[in-house]
Amino acid sequence: MRRFTGKTVIVTGSGRAEGLGAAILRRFGEEGANLVVSDIGAPTDRMGASDIGTTAEMEAVAETLRATGAKVITMPCDVRREADCAALVDAAVQAFGRLDVMVNNAGIGYLMKPLLETEEADWDAVLDVNLKGAFLCTKHAARQFVAQGSGGRIINIASQAAKSGFPHMAPYTASKHGMVGLTRSNAVELGRYGITVNAVCPNHVTTGLGARQNAYFAALLGFPSVAAYLDNMAHKNPLGRPGKGTDTASAVAWLASDDACYVTGEAMNVSGGEEVH
Repeated sequence: MRRFTGKTVIVTGSGRAEGLGAAILRRFGEEGANLVVSDIGAPTDRMGASDIGTTAEMEAVAETLRATGAKVITMPCDVRREADCAALVDAAVQAFGRLDVMVNNAGIGYLMKPLLETEEADWDAVLDVNLKGAFLCTKHAARQFVAQGSGGRIINIASQAAKSGFPHMAPYTASKHGMVGLTRSNAVELGRYGITVNAVCPNHVTTGLGARQNAYFAALLGFPSVAAYLDNMAHKNPLGRPGKGTDTASAVAWLASDDACYVTGEAMNVSGGEEVH
């Protein structure tokens, strides 16, 4: 299928080769889209070099995508800063003439602490990236969609944590629940412009970030090894495995397609039946 030929897609937080954002871009590239790789680019407060997609990593992702024939640009963006979010949309339009899909994927999921040890700065960092970032990118993408006059798609990468609580992840869980509320509010407001707004709620996916979560929760829950923790996770899932990046990418592509033109305000589980809320 080449459902997105001539369309332009931005995916925030997509600057790591094994990340969920890169998997989403690959799917859109396979279907003919013009692609914008975006990540914060350089370490900053509570975001070290091992936590982010650096400028060099972003370009490496872009080169991999170009090798498949896709047209790709890279654009650093700190989604906490409105000027960066506006510049990201502008860069996409300058490169490809229009914007059609904004995927809000940037997020912090590695600050795992007991509630009683969680610092105010931890809370602020997670909420600013995960929720404020989605708000700002949605705002500027929607402005571009309205100016173009042909609608658009906004897809927020939430989480199973948008539906259920998880220990040692109070800021993350709160931010993802908030993302679902943002999705619903924006869907109601932007529908008049032909803009759909939806969220995808994956269960655990072992990306680079997911591997860090595996190690943390295996120790927290008393498993003898990460392998034992993952085996237990698979046995709890009705389909017998954790999620893959391609599972989420397929759901995002469907929501961005014409087949989903009458779907908006949804928070769609992609969890193998693990999450039913």
